[in-house]
Amino acid sequence: MKKAATASKRQITTSGAPAAIGPYSQGVRTGKLVFTAGQIALDPVHNAVIATGITEQTGRVLENLKAILEAAGSNFSKVVKMTVYLKDMNDFAAMNAVYATYVAPEGVTPPARTTVEVSRLPKDALVEIDLVAEV
Repeated sequence: MKKAATASKRQITTSGAPAAIGPYSQGVRTGKLVFTAGQIALDPVHNAVIATGITEQTGRVLENLKAILEAAGSNFSKVVKMTVYLKDMNDFAAMNAVYATYVAPEGVTPPARTTVEVSRLPKDALVEIDLVAEV
């Protein structure tokens, strides 16, 4: 009996995003897909949450995700699904304005997205985002 082939997975690591601080990867590539860990507004150099506002935190989160995507050989135009976790749904419009500049510039099909409000995020961040993209 022939063994079924298993999908290979490769860890994605970059200094452009915060290092994993537990038993997880910044990202994983398998086949033609890349999956990222949730990113909060950690500065990758100082490993500290930047700024206190949702606009600045969303920008930092998306810069972290951009670095992981680039390390995997992808970019925001190839993102197919994102999940956004907000500490306060009242921050939705401000988050969405920054989000749109990264993932939905004119002429780019935006990814599917789920946005939920959560009671707390790591390091008391205001927003966390993860994604799935093609490579």
